[in-house]
Amino acid sequence: MNGQPTPETPRLKKRASDTAGPDNGAAKRSKLRETTDHSRWRMRDDQGRHTWHYLEDDEAVKDWPQTYADKYYLGLPLVSNLPLRPSPTPQTTDHARAQGLPTLPKPKKPLDAVKNGLEFFEKLQLPSGQWGCEYGGPMFLLPGVVIAWYVTKTPIPWAYATEIKNYLFARAHPEDGGWGLHIEGESSVFGTVMNYTTLRLIGVEADHPKMIKARATLHKLGGVTHSPHWGKFWMSLLGVAHWDIVNPVPPELWLLPDWAPISPWRWWIHMRQVFLSMSYIWSKKWVCEETDVIRSLRQELFAEPWESIRWASHRNTIAPVDNYNPKSWVLNTINWLLVNVWNPYLRTDAIKTAAEAWASELIDMEDENTDFSDLAPVNAPMNTICCYIRDGPGSYTVRRHLERLEEAIWVKDEGLLVNGTNGVQCWDTSFAIQTITDAGLQSDERWKPMLLRALEFLDDQQLRDNCVHQTRSYRQQRKGGWAFSNKDQGYAVSDCISESLKSVMVLQKSPGYPQLLDDRRIFDAVDTLLTFQNKSGGCSSYEPPRGGEWLELLNAAEVFGRIMVEYDYPECTTAIITALCLFRKHWPDYRADDIEAFLRRAFAYIKAAQRPDGGWYGSWGICFTYAGMFALESLASNGETYEKSEYSRKGCDFLVSKQREDGGWSESYRVSTEPAASPTPGCHNLSGARLTVA
Repeated sequence: MNGQPTPETPRLKKRASDTAGPDNGAAKRSKLRETTDHSRWRMRDDQGRHTWHYLEDDEAVKDWPQTYADKYYLGLPLVSNLPLRPSPTPQTTDHARAQGLPTLPKPKKPLDAVKNGLEFFEKLQLPSGQWGCEYGGPMFLLPGVVIAWYVTKTPIPWAYATEIKNYLFARAHPEDGGWGLHIEGESSVFGTVMNYTTLRLIGVEADHPKMIKARATLHKLGGVTHSPHWGKFWMSLLGVAHWDIVNPVPPELWLLPDWAPISPWRWWIHMRQVFLSMSYIWSKKWVCEETDVIRSLRQELFAEPWESIRWASHRNTIAPVDNYNPKSWVLNTINWLLVNVWNPYLRTDAIKTAAEAWASELIDMEDENTDFSDLAPVNAPMNTICCYIRDGPGSYTVRRHLERLEEAIWVKDEGLLVNGTNGVQCWDTSFAIQTITDAGLQSDERWKPMLLRALEFLDDQQLRDNCVHQTRSYRQQRKGGWAFSNKDQGYAVSDCISESLKSVMVLQKSPGYPQLLDDRRIFDAVDTLLTFQNKSGGCSSYEPPRGGEWLELLNAAEVFGRIMVEYDYPECTTAIITALCLFRKHWPDYRADDIEAFLRRAFAYIKAAQRPDGGWYGSWGICFTYAGMFALESLASNGETYEKSEYSRKGCDFLVSKQREDGGWSESYRVSTEPAASPTPGCHNLSGARLTVA
């Protein structure tokens, strides 16, 4: 971060195998502390790269004071260490005084409340011009990173380990003590195995009351043998289970010609990148160094004696709670053929070597295209382990991976977690800009410095070139686009490009703002957006679908559905529609026919995707409120409002019919999988629904 000193290197708690042999390693582990001093945590912003640091040296604490943003993230009292504008009319409450907050005028109209909010929001803007935030939820991300640290013998700072423990204890199920797939989910084998293992690897003892409770729940669910595919993979890599329990993940699929209908390049980007590194490790059958902790986990995580388990017989054993998307008969047949025919008789050493070599090269291209950030903290720790297996400890590839894994970490009042990506920088910054401009405040001199810094951030973060290995590594065109997080990660996403582009255009077309992005760079973004439309007229996220929905028959991840290929999304389609509508107001002659045809098909898709009840199904937020907000924005951009359009009327009537007695709206995550689920109490999605109806 500009203006921030380099933090002191924290004292590290070494792993057992770093200080002793595998036989007595567990006894050498130091005891975890109850908590850390949250006033010593700092979040460093290095041009959109976020890393957390714990300062143990008192002088370092003085030299690098906490910011408003640090305190906000950590839930600390927001006592200001920055000058605040005085309020013309004191309205300070007892709460504000206790928090050390500025005195703000009592709002007389809605716009006054917006301005008061911006007085606070301004203090959260980071030096590079963007806003950081937690992007947690999934409970299988942190375990992958911790396992990567453990198997590569990477020392885990005691402050990290302590706050990992605190976060996982805070997120344990309040009744049975287990963990689910995500923070609101019911306890599952996958969630409990992964997070229990994480706690043991960082030094929590098996006889801790919370561990005893979690272990009892795990055994009731069946133990590791009842884990889904991903859980069995991670446990086999650790040596807690045998590789025989894992269904095949053959890298030979990458040797198929590109025209083959099941070739992995046709799969959804997240699925194929996870499969890539997973297949390399599976083919190697690599197992980490055995330690006392590993041996103990073999006794703790199973409901039956470890020594008597017939591993191969449990490849398809899975607890009902984890079996959200049961394997198809097609996949079961393929797995049988791979195990009983391909592997023992047809998989020659030459084929195996060629497959591993090509998978290894694809991993290298993923690392190079992202400067080792990788797509997300699912494939990133796996790629780290692949490089450790291939290149060895201390190699540049391993060291760089370990540095980049730090950028997915987030610290909050509950503890330390791993975000779903290495941040949401471009995405959140774009919406922050649009919030202010929608309020008509971009011309207010008071807010111009904040908006200018945000614009400068988006200028810096635009992807100026396509990937070096675009064709060879099966990457989508990205020139002129923006990523969800930052340009280092480098995966352009259709709605992230759209929202960033809209923010840039709105500001650069407002008086008093510089033209940081010239026309050619704006055109590059539009050229890339026009590649995202599918035959249906709808738009997908990372790239247009490359294979049919029938590829879901090959989905081996029982805990997820609809992950094998890209799909149409009302949210992504709307983002592009609104960006193109704004663009052609200012540049009506650029690719006018292409844009007109694109919009015509996209509007038709939005109408076709509407459900009979008037709602739209959302995939990138929860769920019908979120998608309805976007879809109705699409229609409004085409002049189709409540008075003029049957589709708009149905959509608005649907939202109004879901309004709660207190005037707000809410939705449970369960509606994504159980559309008939009742809404949960509260006012979640209130602002989206109100804006949509308005």
